Amino acid sequence: MNLSNKELFIFDLDGTLIDSVPDITLGVNDTLTELSLPNFNEDKIRAWVGNGAEKLMERALEAAFKEKGEEKALDFSDVMTVYLKNYKNNLTINTYAYKGVIDTLNLLRERNIKMAIVTNKPFDFIEPLLEFIGIKQFFSLWIGADSLPTKKPNPEPLLHVCEELNVLPEKAIMVGDSKNDILAAQNAKMNSIGLTYGYNYNEPISVYHPDIVLDNLFDVANYF
Repeated sequence: MNLSNKELFIFDLDGTLIDSVPDITLGVNDTLTELSLPNFNEDKIRAWVGNGAEKLMERALEAAFKEKGEEKALDFSDVMTVYLKNYKNNLTINTYAYKGVIDTLNLLRERNIKMAIVTNKPFDFIEPLLEFIGIKQFFSLWIGADSLPTKKPNPEPLLHVCEELNVLPEKAIMVGDSKNDILAAQNAKMNSIGLTYGYNYNEPISVYHPDIVLDNLFDVANYF
């Protein structure tokens, strides 16, 4: 597949451009500690990431109460308030950009390709992370889980970005590490790149048939 005709790259954020799980782990465990519930290691929490903050905390609470041998008896909205506070407090401690990310973004900018982000992370966390990593200047637009009525794997966020940036879906490509990214692209009739690193619930990304599978993001250079 040749990417020379693409005008827009839409990136996922967590697990694609950045590894944020170390700081997500701190936020989750600080929340569980406040609730007098057991904590979990980073590998365990990594497998829960991908469907947004609410689903992450649902999985964490289910596992914590199961380990404690108790039935869940909490107001989930209160739990989310605590988690979002704790994650915000830990947002930029150990998060980092994956190898090849900045070189890839520079390559795309040199080719005058537009770039955007569609993530299932809450919108308010996106800009501080982009600034912390030093990559905010590459992106024309970013969409979070709460920016629109739906989120990935629904195609709406991808189609919204195309409309906002005046690019046809067939001239765009979705880049991500999760089945939610690949399914969203397929639902939008858009090509996709699946990354073998990141977070995909311990499943190979190839199972979801992205158009291109890469082990390192900078390998995208081989497709121009």
